[in-house]
Amino acid sequence: MNTAPLSPEAALNIAILTVSDSRTQEQDNAGQYLQDRLQSAGHTLTQRHLLPRNRYLIRAQVSAWIASNEVQVILINGGTGFHAKDCTPEAVSVLFDHEVTGFGELFRQLSYQDIGPSALQSRALAGLANHTLVCCLPGSTNACATAWQYLIAPQLDARQGKCNFLGHLNAATLCEQRL
Repeated sequence: MNTAPLSPEAALNIAILTVSDSRTQEQDNAGQYLQDRLQSAGHTLTQRHLLPRNRYLIRAQVSAWIASNEVQVILINGGTGFHAKDCTPEAVSVLFDHEVTGFGELFRQLSYQDIGPSALQSRALAGLANHTLVCCLPGSTNACATAWQYLIAPQLDARQGKCNFLGHLNAATLCEQRL
């Protein structure tokens, strides 16, 4: 993977949502990791929020970002496990126009190499909604690192060739960025 920053015209607008009942913004290591990685890759952080595990608050925030021309990618960390209060997949999946089925499958395969059969307990998923890529990740920093490094970053990099998500994202925003 190319680690040099992107040119400004290839940068994407990315929002981060952390779902947690216990973390504060200062304790949000996974969200900070994602912010640091996307900015070091040359992308722009448009917004970053932390919400409790409440499917309606999550859905409302993600819906607002999906409807906005300012956000092309949404990274959500937390709320993807099997705890009774974990609801990120239920909150977000109903908003998808298309689920990126392979995302969860590949994430669990990669996680298996690190955490073994516990990878089965991840409900990581991704989808496209209104030409916005939405990725739902576990709340651990290690899980976010795995997803960013092996799945997300390469798919958001135009230098990776034609087979990436750039052609599926909100083109109006891409063009506005170049003005």
